[in-house]
Amino acid sequence: MGAQLVTLGLVLFQEGAAPIGFDPVSMWRSMHWPARFVVFALVIMSAWSIGVMIDRWIAFSAARKQSRFFAPAVAGALKDGKIEEAIRIAEENKRSHLAKVVTAGLQEFQAHQMSAEIPGEEIEASRRALERASAIVHAELKRGVSSLATIGATGPFVGLFGTVLGIISAFQGISSSGTVGIAAVAGGISEALVTTAIGLFVAIPAVWVYNYFTGKIEAFDVEMDNSSSELIDYFIKRSSRRK
Repeated sequence: MGAQLVTLGLVLFQEGAAPIGFDPVSMWRSMHWPARFVVFALVIMSAWSIGVMIDRWIAFSAARKQSRFFAPAVAGALKDGKIEEAIRIAEENKRSHLAKVVTAGLQEFQAHQMSAEIPGEEIEASRRALERASAIVHAELKRGVSSLATIGATGPFVGLFGTVLGIISAFQGISSSGTVGIAAVAGGISEALVTTAIGLFVAIPAVWVYNYFTGKIEAFDVEMDNSSSELIDYFIKRSSRRK
């Protein structure tokens, strides 16, 4: 039995053409066009996810950096009752998520103070303005992040589609050569493994970064909610003192 297995192994390795290299150029040349189209799709998905990662990283870093300066500066201005100065500080830090929300509330409160409104109406109007601004900023922060989840979920399946094409190619190699040697199936198996690996390579970072960005956005939401609540409390105290 052992001698028969050795003989079979020698036959399989002796059959056919030159071996396929493991460098990218050799693997690309060994692929058929259906598998190449799968690789094209995965490369586009990878490029898109990298672009989103870079864009969101820059946006989140800028928001965090400017908010660290904005929060104490605007708190000091409001403590002194200087709403105009607080608005100016907010407008100078337009990339801060807190500044975008606080600006909307301050401007609404100031506009209602200058008009003859029903007592207490400026508080409700400011609350609605803060809620609208928070929703808009949340959508801005989340822009493109959902595509990372889509790429992370579909990347392995696109790679699996390439795997199926590679297996089909392997069986076609067996059919055309009339043998079951390594050379007959090597190209198809190579396609299957390469597309599977690329699919995982694209999907795994996308899922990791999506989860990371989701946590960041949730933290930003909490900060915006807290800032809105504190600003409403400030408006209530200011209105009470004015009465």
